[in-house]
Amino acid sequence: MDTTEEKSAASVKIVDAITAIVIFLIGSLVMWDSIRLGAKWGSDGPEAGYFPFYIGLILCLASVVNFIAALRVRSGESFVSVSSMKMILSVMIPTVIYVGLIGGVGPVPALGIYVASAIFITVFMKWLGKYAWPITVAVSVGVPVVFFMLFEIWFKVPLPKGPLEAALGLA
Repeated sequence: MDTTEEKSAASVKIVDAITAIVIFLIGSLVMWDSIRLGAKWGSDGPEAGYFPFYIGLILCLASVVNFIAALRVRSGESFVSVSSMKMILSVMIPTVIYVGLIGGVGPVPALGIYVASAIFITVFMKWLGKYAWPITVAVSVGVPVVFFMLFEIWFKVPLPKGPLEAALGLA
């Protein structure tokens, strides 16, 4: 049995504190926007932001409680190890890039969901799956084609398209 302990990428205390801060910010945003919409009780009942305001307030109060609880934790228990974090990032980073390629971000042009999906599937099959090129190409092209037929033709639900679809007259 291996008793070596892996190096921690983040402690439970830090992750709990950061999560509490993020949820507090979300609750604050909800409250701020609710005030913009009207968070009072009007002559004909609650205004549009009345209930969201109190939901945001509950989020903020719960976040303060969780933040204080996180600060009181004495143990340095690991939330995630460095090797596990690398595995998480090996999926998360390409997924964020994939989403950016669908709609385009900054100087990166929008490729649409079908071309971005083909690239995404290719990267994962070759990099993480180590599949041979014939099966990789078949799946990387086949899946977007099937989804195009399913959504665009059968269900009549348009999904984001890019320059390739426009060039083929499919946009």
